[in-house]
Amino acid sequence: MAKQERAVRTRRIFLEAAAEVFDEYGYDAASISVILERAQLTRGALYFHFTSKEALAQGVLDEAVTTLGFSPQTYKVQEWIDLALLLAYRLPREPLLSASIRLSVDPKSRSLFSTRWPDWIQLSLDLLATAKERGELQQHADPATIARLLVGAWTGVQLVSSSLPQQPDLVGEVSELFALILPGITVPAVLTKLDISPRRPERLLAEARPEQDSPALHEGSAPRS
Repeated sequence: MAKQERAVRTRRIFLEAAAEVFDEYGYDAASISVILERAQLTRGALYFHFTSKEALAQGVLDEAVTTLGFSPQTYKVQEWIDLALLLAYRLPREPLLSASIRLSVDPKSRSLFSTRWPDWIQLSLDLLATAKERGELQQHADPATIARLLVGAWTGVQLVSSSLPQQPDLVGEVSELFALILPGITVPAVLTKLDISPRRPERLLAEARPEQDSPALHEGSAPRS
């Protein structure tokens, strides 16, 4: 058991080191030697877990769809909001997540590995479809369209805010995005009960247990309460 736990920790160290290097230099300019230097582990240990730089990049992308901090709520729309706010809070603090964005927007790495955006769209769609069934969304609101456009808008907000000289807080920006979107898609009785505060993701993470980052959700299956 101790050997297995050590292997899991070693693999994680390599993923985090690779994520930092990919995020700083981009996929093409990143080198195995720099990743090894960052990880402070041996080349043999690296190749035990990952056979190539491509495998490392794929490993980083495999970590991109994460639900740490997520918990069932009274309204499915709130769960949808929580996923977006939690990601906005965690991304600047976790190189694995920020590197997954860089790998996704870079044309070279995107052509090699694709992206996890379809998985985020599916997570959103699952929640919004249930919200529509429960009467939380307005009659005209189409869950598939909203899910797709929100992922695109969220990504655009992140890319623009990260490129500004004085970077605005990403959670605050996503909160403002929801302030614009929600009145047009949510029924008034639900709208008044939704929490889009920039402080919400920090509270959710403080309450979360590690096991709530469910493997099933990494495969694109949204939780249901």
